[in-house]
Parts: sequence; structure tokens; C-alpha cells
Amino acid sequence: MPERIAVYPGSFDPPTLGHLDLISRASRIFDRVIVAVARNHAKSAMFTVDERVEMLRELTAAIANVEVSSFKGLTVDYARECGAIALIRGLRAISDFEFELGLAINNHKLNPEMDTVLLMPSEPYLFLSSRQVKEIAGFGGKISHYVTPEIERRIRERFAQQSDQS
Repeated sequence: MPERIAVYPGSFDPPTLGHLDLISRASRIFDRVIVAVARNHAKSAMFTVDERVEMLRELTAAIANVEVSSFKGLTVDYARECGAIALIRGLRAISDFEFELGLAINNHKLNPEMDTVLLMPSEPYLFLSSRQVKEIAGFGGKISHYVTPEIERRIRERFAQQSDQS
């Protein structure tokens, strides 16, 4: 039986405990999970792609069948290159459904052999997003229940650097 590989694509800016929740759960379903940081120059990111890859590697170090990489271009093309049979996507709230459905349909049109697996996060992460983590941290709010201590340190340092440059 061939290895069942899934790709979990995203910007992961920054990686959160919600991302880790989905990665852990996907790792129990698939033989190998590739967490793939998208190189999207249209989005302005807090962390570089290499920093995000490094943080995700630290975050997933204890999960043997997870690897982290980055890619540019169409996700479905990258997944095909990896030999993946599925894309993992998180479905937090009903508001995500329409976007994720459209993405899944388009990816299936681009590669009919590729399925999209939508995973709902565990309850504490249902409404968590990287954008919200950055916004809360930017105002000095508590983010320790959304990210690991190491990622929180990096976020706080980045905000300190940005305020020093202003």
C-alpha cells in the first residue's frame, strides 16, 4: 500500500497552537504530513518564510511523521510534486466554509486526484487566527494560551524591533 501523504499549506504567520492541533490530528490520519509555508509576496508578513519554517519545525519536532517545507506557486502543484493524496485545511467557523469550499473545488479541478480534508480545530482554537494573535500581541495583550512560549518570545521581540524603528 503506498504511503498516504498530506500537505497542510498556509502562511503560518505566526504558527499557533491551533495549527499544532490540526497538524497533530492530521498526523494520526496520514502516514506523512508536510506542513508547507506558502511563499506569497502579495502578503506582508511579520516573519520571513525561513523564520516560519524554523518555528514550525520546533513546534512539530516531537511528531515523527511531520516535515516542514516551503513552496511557491499553486498549492495543488506542490502537493502533486510531494506525492500527496490530500490537502489539509482547517475549518474554524461557518464563515470559513464558503472560502474553503471554493478552494477545494478549484484544487480538485486542477488535480482531480487530490482531495481536500477539512479538519475542525479542537474547541479552544475554534476562533483562533494568526491575525488575531498578532493584533492582541500588538496591543500588549495575553497570547500565552494561543502560542508556545518560544513563539510568544519571537512575536514580542518582533514588535519591540518594530517600535524601535518607528
